[in-house]
Amino acid sequence: MTTSTEPVDVIVIGAGTGGMCLAHGLKRAGIGVAVYERYRTRRDGLHGYRLGIGPTGTRALKECLPPELFSTFLATCARSPKYFNVLTEKLGQTASFELLPDTDPMNSDHAVSRMTLRQVLLTGLDDVVHFDKTCTHYEQHDNDTVTAHFADGTSATGRLLVAADGTHSVIRRQYLPHARINDAGSINIAIKIPLTPQTEALLTEQVRDGISLIFGAGGLMGVLHVMRFDWARLGTVPQVGIGGTDPALVAESPGLLYDNTRDYINLIIWSAHRRFPADIMSRRGMDLVQVAQDLTRNWHPNLRELLAQCDPGSCIPVKVATSEPVEPWKSTNVTLIGDAIHTMTPGRGVGANTALRDAALLCRQLTAVSCGDKTLHQAIADYEAEMIPYGFARVSDSLANNGTSGDDPLYRPIIGRFVLLAARSYFGLTSRVPPLRRKFLNEIYARRGAEI
Repeated sequence: MTTSTEPVDVIVIGAGTGGMCLAHGLKRAGIGVAVYERYRTRRDGLHGYRLGIGPTGTRALKECLPPELFSTFLATCARSPKYFNVLTEKLGQTASFELLPDTDPMNSDHAVSRMTLRQVLLTGLDDVVHFDKTCTHYEQHDNDTVTAHFADGTSATGRLLVAADGTHSVIRRQYLPHARINDAGSINIAIKIPLTPQTEALLTEQVRDGISLIFGAGGLMGVLHVMRFDWARLGTVPQVGIGGTDPALVAESPGLLYDNTRDYINLIIWSAHRRFPADIMSRRGMDLVQVAQDLTRNWHPNLRELLAQCDPGSCIPVKVATSEPVEPWKSTNVTLIGDAIHTMTPGRGVGANTALRDAALLCRQLTAVSCGDKTLHQAIADYEAEMIPYGFARVSDSLANNGTSGDDPLYRPIIGRFVLLAARSYFGLTSRVPPLRRKFLNEIYARRGAEI
């Protein structure tokens, strides 16, 4: 049974990955949408480290983005790693797994620069995205509309309000005040290092062509990924700096007006809170680089030299947090996607992929409303009934990653040594015993298959 067609006007708070994917999908479906972003311009909020987009996220982007913009996304992804390596802090190789070549772009893991993806997603929505709009609160009205209020005194009214405003969501705090965000007890420092002949020479071939997990002594972890982009082979994606406005170049690759991607090395180190200065979250630039250098005094000289060659302006601290599961709530004309409802740890890009999954699912539900197949409230109820279980399941999965929680035994002074030895032994044995090796790789590829 169908209902009469119900107009849908959607207000999205936050121009992050999930919010922008949703906006593209709604615009393509002919549904009125406006996005309100707290940053002042599309140049703001750019972070240069990698983001992993798996098949779940890729399918969501293909579903929501215009075909030419989805092609730009694929073209701007880094080359797939050939190896998954496990290293010691001395660059000793504990294990190395040769990965299968990615021949199917829809069922592959893609690594993309966060800043480049942001520019791609902002493309084509100049009439939709409103910058310098910090949401302060919302009001729901008796006529089934909702108004978002902004710090500059302005407001916007629509039929649906979507919170895509991240971990510190203003909308969630008002709508679900009982929903808690927990400090996971660990901190990451993300560092971007230009890939030059000098920095490339500091790495072995397998590290240069792979993604490497570093199990360091003393409870200091790391991940290193060389981000190479196939500009020369593709021949259509320009390497231009932020502000590049050559019409011909921009026309060839929609979404790259503000691209500033170069080949680079992404290095992330992390540990428990107690290993970092109390003011770590306020440190930036060389001050933050110095913290990383102090923490890695006993690391291999080549890794230390990478830190010395880093781009200080790209160095940022990340306090790891996760959402505490909440019971389903009564659906209204306010809903949430991405980190606004299910914040999770940054490992393997699970958060971004889940946000994209949310966006595609919600877009489908709202399209059904615009076609007259559902009421708005039924569509939101159906979206939340599916999103809440898988979203918090991914939160739980992300917490299972090595060293995510500050309470991980790996960080304890004495038992941590045994945990470190056990982890290294596990990977070493797994890489050398063919049945274990096949099982490990099968598990990696099986994780790619989550449906949207």
